[in-house]
Amino acid sequence: MLFEEDVRSYWDKMRLGDKQALFELYSNMYFHLIRFGLKINADDELVKDCVNQVFLNLWDKRSRLNAVDNVKSYLMTSLKRCMLDQLAYTDKMNEAVSRMGAEKEHAELSYEEIMIAVQQDDELKHRLQLAIKQLTPRQMELIQLKFFEGLTYEQIAERSSQTVKTAYNTIYDAIKMLKKLLK
Repeated sequence: MLFEEDVRSYWDKMRLGDKQALFELYSNMYFHLIRFGLKINADDELVKDCVNQVFLNLWDKRSRLNAVDNVKSYLMTSLKRCMLDQLAYTDKMNEAVSRMGAEKEHAELSYEEIMIAVQQDDELKHRLQLAIKQLTPRQMELIQLKFFEGLTYEQIAERSSQTVKTAYNTIYDAIKMLKKLLK
C-alpha cells in the first residue's frame, strides 16, 4: 500500500503546482502505463507519445484537477482515451488521404477533354486579343503595364505620368469594357 500512498501524495502536490511531484509521479507510473498501453496497441511510439501527452495535460490542468483515490486507474483511463483519440485521428487522416487519391484518379482528363480545353483556351485568348484592340490606346497601354508586366498602380502612374487614381480609373474602365466585349 505504500506505493499507492506515495502516488496519491505526488498527485496532491502536483495539483498544487509542485513540478518535482509531477516528475516523481511520472517516474513511478511510466513503466506501468507503458505496459498497460502496449496491451491496447503494440505501437510503442504511440504509447510513449500518449503517456507523455497525459502528463503534459495533467500539468496544464493541474489547478482544475480533483483529488483522486486511485491515481493509477485515473492515469490508465487517461492513457486509454488519449490512445483511442490518436488512433481515431490517424484513421480520419488515412481516410481523407484515400479520398483525395480517389478524387485525383477521377479528376484526370482524357486526351479528348484536354484537347477541347486547349482549344477553348486558344479561342478565349483570341477573343481577348480582339477585345483589347477595341480599347483606347491609353487603356491598352495601362492594361499592358498592369496585367502583362505586373506593375503596381503607383508604378503605372509614375511611368505614364498620371495620378494613381487616374491610372486606377482608366484600368477599371478598360476591364469593364473587356467584360462587356467578352460576354
